[in-house]
Amino acid sequence: MLSDGEAAELRSFLTIGTRPDVKAVATESLLGLSAHRDGCRFLHSKPELIAALVELTSDPSVAIVKDCYHILINLSADETLHQVIVNKVKVLPLLLKNLLDPGYLFSDQICTILSNLTRHEKTCRTVFEVLQEDIGLAKLVAIFCDENYNQKAKMHYLGPLLSNLTQLPQARTYMMDRDRYVIQRLLPFTQYKESVVRRGGVIGTLRNCCFDHTHHQWLLSEAVDILPFLLLPLAGPEELTEEENEGLPVDLQFLPEDKRREEDPDLRKMLLEALLLLTATKAGRRMLKDKNVYPVIRELHRWEKDAHVAAVCEKLVQVLIGDEPEEGMDNLLEVNIPEEVEEKLREADAKEQEELEEETRRRREESDAEQTEREGRV
Repeated sequence: MLSDGEAAELRSFLTIGTRPDVKAVATESLLGLSAHRDGCRFLHSKPELIAALVELTSDPSVAIVKDCYHILINLSADETLHQVIVNKVKVLPLLLKNLLDPGYLFSDQICTILSNLTRHEKTCRTVFEVLQEDIGLAKLVAIFCDENYNQKAKMHYLGPLLSNLTQLPQARTYMMDRDRYVIQRLLPFTQYKESVVRRGGVIGTLRNCCFDHTHHQWLLSEAVDILPFLLLPLAGPEELTEEENEGLPVDLQFLPEDKRREEDPDLRKMLLEALLLLTATKAGRRMLKDKNVYPVIRELHRWEKDAHVAAVCEKLVQVLIGDEPEEGMDNLLEVNIPEEVEEKLREADAKEQEELEEETRRRREESDAEQTEREGRV
């Protein structure tokens, strides 16, 4: 690690007026430091270095700016640095301002940083508050839904950002405001072919919204009609009986022989979890049964190879074919759970979330490696 004197010297090189070659050496040094946990923890105590990097995101050199954003991505992936980045360095206003620029070259990197910063509730709450003041969630959704908003960036990581934000009740409330047309704009992206990241972000957002049981009837009504968008990605090419087809939503009737299911098991699991949440209320259970969801889930279970997905499948099947809960248990989300059972469930959820984050991190590293290789070929 650097001594305080070395850190101060390095800081002196991180200015827009510094010679480009000296500046490049300084940013490359920090890039190497940020690639390791110990380096990130060291920078936790040096917010002035992080602030200098943020200033350098307006440098005239594209290479320097690219290094700065790469460092910020690495730092934002470490939860212990979130409060430093957000509250001490106060990076959010600049990131959001640049995100609004339809010609900004590094909007993809900004989306990734914001996605990282919102993974945990405390920082997520701060990001949401600043976002609402500077942009507004409706504007963020509008940018996300306009694939041509920025010709220089894909902005797929706005999907995970929306998913992370909707872990907050206030974000879900805004998303499902019945006087606005917000959540409805996201529904077609459950089958977005070009990016599993964008598709997964929307599915995660919809699943999070299904936690609020007071909105279930509205979500299932014609005003939103969420059911076909959750169910269609889970449907395969299997031939159902005429009676089974007629009971299904129109979009799921008589599917072609080349119909393919969602390929990503994590996304299939989230879709099933959203459906399972909708069955927590009596009205939701009735709707899913009336819409003949069972045959689609039955065929999915026969096809499914992933044990975690199959387990959720089985839970949903049990609800769809089972008897109604006894009186007082109509709303399964309001049932009192013994404290020891709730603790075990929390531990299981935490472990599952860690596994999912690790898998997401691995995929991101593989994607970065592929991008580097492509740039090398070019």
